[in-house]
Amino acid sequence: MNKLSAKRIFLLGAAIACSLTASAQKTDTLFKRANILKTMERVSAWQFNTWQTKGSQWPKYDWTNAAGYTGMLELGKLSKTDTSLSYLLHLGNSLNWQTGPRRFMADDYCIAQTYAILYKMYSDKEMITKFREQADSIIAQPHTESLEWKNNISQREWAWCDAMFMGPTSFSYLYTATHDQKYLDFAVKMWWKTYDYLYDPAEHLYFRDGSYLNKKEKNGQKVFWSRGNGWVMAGLVRVIDNMPANYPDRPKFIQLYKDMAARVAGLQQPDGSWHASLLDPASYPIKETSGTGFFTYSLLWGLNNGILDKQTYWPVVQKAWTALSAAVHPDGMLGYIQHVGAAPDKVDENSTEIYGVGAFLLTGTQLYKYVGHMK
Repeated sequence: MNKLSAKRIFLLGAAIACSLTASAQKTDTLFKRANILKTMERVSAWQFNTWQTKGSQWPKYDWTNAAGYTGMLELGKLSKTDTSLSYLLHLGNSLNWQTGPRRFMADDYCIAQTYAILYKMYSDKEMITKFREQADSIIAQPHTESLEWKNNISQREWAWCDAMFMGPTSFSYLYTATHDQKYLDFAVKMWWKTYDYLYDPAEHLYFRDGSYLNKKEKNGQKVFWSRGNGWVMAGLVRVIDNMPANYPDRPKFIQLYKDMAARVAGLQQPDGSWHASLLDPASYPIKETSGTGFFTYSLLWGLNNGILDKQTYWPVVQKAWTALSAAVHPDGMLGYIQHVGAAPDKVDENSTEIYGVGAFLLTGTQLYKYVGHMK
């Protein structure tokens, strides 16, 4: 080997080493607490600025915004500069602590979980009195109907998988706020009713609703929607969070969580995200950040609570947070969020929705907690 060839090999090796070092430093920066918080604050600030300048696309009580509030509330507990808590207090007062107009429809009382959490922080009974009355009226219904997707069943039952984030969470947080176990018992009872109808035990995933039980994707696989299952997993961990350690059904919930976590982790795409269709990602070949956000939040919750092992799931989370962070625009807008729908659909870098912001902030707060305890 001549001197010139040796020099070229040396320079190439040095360049590769520098590139790997820069990449490692960039990855390390993503997982520093200060930067996690800064990114969350930037995303939240963009959302508030958009509301102030353009107004909200959806009613304030709507499930879309209510899902966003869950993440904003958690960020508000961490940040010294974010205005989420003051905003949510003002919001609740402006709505007179009422939920949406459809009294038995889970979408319209998703916001109640935020009311219950605020009550735990501020001890103002006005925050939960109206929903408690509403919850009592919901419990009093017979709940004997089939969950077949017909006759407007969603107006009365948790007949679609998204409802697992909207309904049982609100009842379980109301239990924690009031210490009245009937609210948790109802959440658990109705959770298993939906599980029996929509959960596929072979795939460890939920169908979106009864109309999807026999549908197929282009590749012949069953239709399992990323965000739909993200709703389920996020709802699952939020219900478990409100269960006493000795609650009879807790082990069964933990097992369901573990089964879904393992399945979901195995479906992560090389880009670190989950695409809109879990079993046919090639038909939707772009990352989707609302499903990815809810999955990552749920997996981090398992790591923080000692339910999932670090060796298996931390690499999954690392790739996912990298993908999520890359979807944040310089101005703080979070892109690649599939718009309102009921099935996998197309998405691009400018697609954004408030519930995706909520998922991102929930993820960030769990990540902030996790890296703070890492050795």
